[in-house]
Amino acid sequence: MKKVPLDIVGLSYSQTQTGAYALVLGEVSGKRRLPIIIGAFEAQAIAIELEKMTPSRPLTHDLFKTFAETFSINVSEVVIYNLVEGIFYAKLICSDATQQDYEIDARTSDAIALAVRFNCPIYTYEFILSSAGIILEDESLPSSGNEGELPEEVQEHVSGRDDNEYHSKSTEELKTLLQTALDDEQYELASKIRDELNNRKQS
Repeated sequence: MKKVPLDIVGLSYSQTQTGAYALVLGEVSGKRRLPIIIGAFEAQAIAIELEKMTPSRPLTHDLFKTFAETFSINVSEVVIYNLVEGIFYAKLICSDATQQDYEIDARTSDAIALAVRFNCPIYTYEFILSSAGIILEDESLPSSGNEGELPEEVQEHVSGRDDNEYHSKSTEELKTLLQTALDDEQYELASKIRDELNNRKQS
């Protein structure tokens, strides 16, 4: 069965489930989008890696990567292979030092959080895109190829910031606040500050 490559297109609050987030994957060579509802912790883990933040101590997915690399285990790809009653099923394709391949079942949100850390491709199958994919009329969303920058829809990921909260602070003040938040492991606050810094870079 032919695999369809996907990119991470966006990450935003879920409009249907309180406290959840919508991870939007996009067909690399097409216009279809695959929205997947994930939890806040996994959304934070994905956003932190996409924005190249460095936590003061490793998060769970960072620990998994370090553990795997210590024992010469590599995650070569992630495959979203099934959809049953609205639940996506994913697996990690891994290899060890002998180049033997293994398939490990994983929640889709965890698999994506690991994919961005191992910088490996994400795939799904046509039947999943046909049944759960949508075609966005608004094609203004950039793909994940923009050096880790997230689209505007992600400006409210993780913490729901007030747009005017940091406007009065200088860039240097924001950088200091960002480092302090990371040192204190306040990743939601760090995400808000990083959003403001990214907005200034784009303006």
